[in-house]
Amino acid sequence: MPPHLKEFFVGDEVINGFENQIVYKKNKTINKMGSRKRIAADARKEAKKNVYMARLIDNPTSPRKTRIMADLIRGKEIDYALNVLKYSRRESSEKLLKLLKSAIANWQVKNEGQRIEDAQLYIKYIWVDGGRMLKRLRTAPQGRANRIRKRSNHVTIILEDKSKSNLENNIE
Repeated sequence: MPPHLKEFFVGDEVINGFENQIVYKKNKTINKMGSRKRIAADARKEAKKNVYMARLIDNPTSPRKTRIMADLIRGKEIDYALNVLKYSRRESSEKLLKLLKSAIANWQVKNEGQRIEDAQLYIKYIWVDGGRMLKRLRTAPQGRANRIRKRSNHVTIILEDKSKSNLENNIE
């Protein structure tokens, strides 16, 4: 064994019928990722470069109330969506406005040097999932108790640039 590789030991290990090559270095094991996994991981990483998203987790409003505002801005351009959310009086519109601004900021981080006005950003997907539910009790007549369900939700926004999506569609 060459002297500069004395601290490494390469061995094969069988886990669930699959062979994994393991590199042992100074009592630490490091799994080498297989080529198929590496290709899939690189493909996922490359796909995420063009995704501009933001998530709001455990928003303390019921999903039903938040979906009303989400339906208003789904598929719309961001200028229109910002105005709708800014001038709406619903409680969930403030949270969605902040979330949309976060998604726009994420777009700016990935596209430095480009202006938002030049990009034709629109809300490609927005969905509201039910979050955890806090269960409380409220007293009722005749010594009974009723259960109160305080609902929350998770909101996800994904933006897309119309100009880039049109270019990709023309190439295909």
